[in-house]
Amino acid sequence: MHSSSDINNSIFSYAFWNSLLFTQNKWHQHGVLVHTLRVTYECIKAGEWRFIPAGLLHDVGKPLTAFKKDEEDFEFGEWSFTDHEERSYQVIKNWPFVSEYTKKLVRYHYLIRDIKKSKKEDLERYVQKQAIWDSLEDAMHKDLAKFLACDDAGKGKKRRE
Repeated sequence: MHSSSDINNSIFSYAFWNSLLFTQNKWHQHGVLVHTLRVTYECIKAGEWRFIPAGLLHDVGKPLTAFKKDEEDFEFGEWSFTDHEERSYQVIKNWPFVSEYTKKLVRYHYLIRDIKKSKKEDLERYVQKQAIWDSLEDAMHKDLAKFLACDDAGKGKKRRE
């Protein structure tokens, strides 16, 4: 399994631009850029003003991590983005104009889903992700759940099942 540290697409690569502007995967109707704008809109619509910076930055590392994981990715011309949230955090972690709160939202925005998925598929990863969850405050748990709802709403309709 790849992680974001294994993949480092150039900003001049096909994977970078295709995922940014056109194609993600079966869960996203749009490329990363339009998805990002939609998530930010969903944050605004929900009145979650503190989420706006995270909405804009949560997938900034995705095009850098786009790769073909399996036959389905090749068949449908789609991308996988394993651990993209960590790469997004790595991109912004030293930006002084981004709050620590926003950095946490970006870094852990997929944590809830990752815990559920890894519990079924990868016990070691599950234990790691659950330990991260347990280290976070209850208020962050609630905000991550709300932000995940905005992220999901920003995906648009599924292209295929």
